[in-house]
Amino acid sequence: MSVNPMAYEAQFFGFTPQTCMLRVYIAFQDYLFEMMLVVERVILKKLESFPDCKISPFQIRKSTEKFLLFMKERFDHLFSKMEQMLLQLVLNIPKNVLLPEDKVQEQYPYSKEQFQTLQSEIDQLQKQYKVEVSARQALLAELEEQKMVQAELEKTLQWFDGLENICREHGTSNLKESFAFLTQTSKKLQDILKEVEKKNKRLQKSNLHVV
Repeated sequence: MSVNPMAYEAQFFGFTPQTCMLRVYIAFQDYLFEMMLVVERVILKKLESFPDCKISPFQIRKSTEKFLLFMKERFDHLFSKMEQMLLQLVLNIPKNVLLPEDKVQEQYPYSKEQFQTLQSEIDQLQKQYKVEVSARQALLAELEEQKMVQAELEKTLQWFDGLENICREHGTSNLKESFAFLTQTSKKLQDILKEVEKKNKRLQKSNLHVV
């Protein structure tokens, strides 16, 4: 069998020419073996008509194997010549023939150096793309964070609006005055709470004396 890979032919046919020849060889060989078995059975059948014949089936098998070996050697010799002819004249694509899918290489030829330069540019573009994707993801994350901050600011503004409305209801429109009003109100509430706690303690003491 030929050792030439014949890759261009494999691209065109969809299989390597060597694979094709191997299958043809196996098919012929199988046919040869089957034919010899048929011949052997015919001989054994004929021998049944001659009871006095001293040739045994074992001897027939030995003779069949020898003849098969002889035929196989002849077949291998002839097949080798046929294979060489088919690989050179039938399953071979001439060097000056270009397949349709490779026409673009003829229109835009590239040297090895140009191809390497183009490959380097592609690698650089891929790296830039990855950097841009990472930057975009970072910007999206920052945008989400800004949305959360904006939502918190809106809540704060709503709180201030509510505070301003409460202050207006109490006759206070200035923010500074509003905080002063809240401070005074808080102080009054604390004083009331302390007074309530004192009264609560007095009541508890009174209840103890009564008991």
